[in-house]
Amino acid sequence: MKKIILALLVFVLALSSCAYATSEFDETWLVTADTTAKGAAGQVFAQLIQKKVKEANTGLVIDYFPNGELGGDADLLRQAQKGYIAITVCQTAPVVSFIPEVAVFDLPMVFARYDGDTIDAVLNGDSEFHKKISEAYEKAGLHLLGFMQNATYRLTTADKNLATLTDFKSLQIRTMENANHMAFWTAIGAEPTPLAWAEVYISLQNGTIHAQENAADTCVGAHFEEVQKYLACTNHILYCNQICINDKVYKALKPEHRATLDKAVAEALQEMRPRLEEIDKSNKAILEKGGMTIINYDNSFFSDVLDIQGVKDLYKKIDTATNGLASSLEKSLADVAAAKAPAVAPEAPAPEAEAAPAE
Repeated sequence: MKKIILALLVFVLALSSCAYATSEFDETWLVTADTTAKGAAGQVFAQLIQKKVKEANTGLVIDYFPNGELGGDADLLRQAQKGYIAITVCQTAPVVSFIPEVAVFDLPMVFARYDGDTIDAVLNGDSEFHKKISEAYEKAGLHLLGFMQNATYRLTTADKNLATLTDFKSLQIRTMENANHMAFWTAIGAEPTPLAWAEVYISLQNGTIHAQENAADTCVGAHFEEVQKYLACTNHILYCNQICINDKVYKALKPEHRATLDKAVAEALQEMRPRLEEIDKSNKAILEKGGMTIINYDNSFFSDVLDIQGVKDLYKKIDTATNGLASSLEKSLADVAAAKAPAVAPEAPAPEAEAAPAE
């Protein structure tokens, strides 16, 4: 019955082409939806925004539907684009079908050498990249509200020690059916194998595949510590959620309501960052306690990967597909990191030698 009612709600919204409504009490309601599981970071994020908007008491209301109640990621993005709902939160991968420039997040290891503050300054701050990606959203009829991250990543679990690049050769690894992801694993010598999620655990258990990649919390939820020996912190794809709103809806909001929403999102992004870090750390600890050995890499490993010709070719391909956004992202990250680096004090001149006393 609940699903029928929700379906009718979407139908009514579609007929009216209105993602928000103003009540007789001068309240503006924004229909917000996502597909994240109960208790997942994306849902906590959306609920935090809802709470902050309510506390602001400016007449703006977030009407939130979690857990895929109004559809899958593609459905919700399409509804937001057409104005049937106002806001949606999801990871970046589903957005690529609507905004090709978002494929920039498929760049392997582009964020791996940077900390959360540097990444945040580029994705949510006054950077050239943020300006360009925001323009891409607007061309698609959406307004980018922000990216939620804190330098946590998709990792690799395997049945062997992936200590060096050579160890990835011929590694049969399950990946998503994403051409850019598969091209990356092929470039470093592995053998990517797209596989339905429901088949991954048993395939790892019986040795049909030897590795898979996901965020730490997903690995815990799937109990991969039972069938995998190593957790390699390859940090190849940033764990990142985006939040966007229909552009016309955003521009039609009263100035005080736009300010309320922007402030709520900005504050929620900052409050979620330490939570994301804690989620990552605690889940890695669970996997380690379950018997997995954690492999960490220094920056030289990431530099070696990025120096592989196949990876360079993939960067060029994504840069072309995203209208130069890959180059903009790399430059913005490097510029912010350089600005944060402590200045090196000029070397003090050597003191003049004193004259030797007369003998």
